[in-house]
Amino acid sequence: MTPSRGRLAVTALFRLVAGIAILAAVFVVPAGTADWWQAWAYMTILFTAVTAMFVWLLVHDPALLERRLRGVEKRGEQRLVQALGSVVYLLVFVIPGLDRRFGWSDVPAMAVVAADALVLAGYAGFAWVLRVNSWASRLVEVQQGQRAVTAGPYAFVRHPMYSAVLVMFLATPVALGSWWALIPALLLVPILAARIRHEEALLLRELEGYREYTQTRAYRLVPGLW
Repeated sequence: MTPSRGRLAVTALFRLVAGIAILAAVFVVPAGTADWWQAWAYMTILFTAVTAMFVWLLVHDPALLERRLRGVEKRGEQRLVQALGSVVYLLVFVIPGLDRRFGWSDVPAMAVVAADALVLAGYAGFAWVLRVNSWASRLVEVQQGQRAVTAGPYAFVRHPMYSAVLVMFLATPVALGSWWALIPALLLVPILAARIRHEEALLLRELEGYREYTQTRAYRLVPGLW
């Protein structure tokens, strides 16, 4: 049963405020300073987009918002992938702070702005997925009544949400003014590939219409590559 909109709003607001506080600490503590415009520009873009998405889901699709607020995978292999992904995400956020402290990188302001635009574009792609796929849980699962979605971004790749996440996180190091953080960011590629392989095995077994869908969409993550 989907919780009431009021309860979902409280939970989403708590997650949002906690996320802002945690990410600010992850930035400021390694950097040793709050004088870091790239980090604040990134946070403004990210959390403005997240807030808009929360509000839209609360109004138009509270069931999907509830699915997006779940966090613990049920299967061991996916818990491992989730844990490895969390380490990578943390490194992508911590290394730019150390970079800011010790001055390892010199990223031009225009490159930072371009990367911020890519972060926003990636989140827009993520929002597009949620708009067309009301079953887009954070967890790898097949729910009662779920069917394969083929419209919108699913016309291009089989896992457009992961494509959008990849764009966001490959752009994040540059948006934060760090070349060195690109190294852990690239590790997200094999992690997403492993998650997709496990997810597709489940979808092929349990999701109605998915096998037929895979016969018309060759690429999983990046059109023309894989």
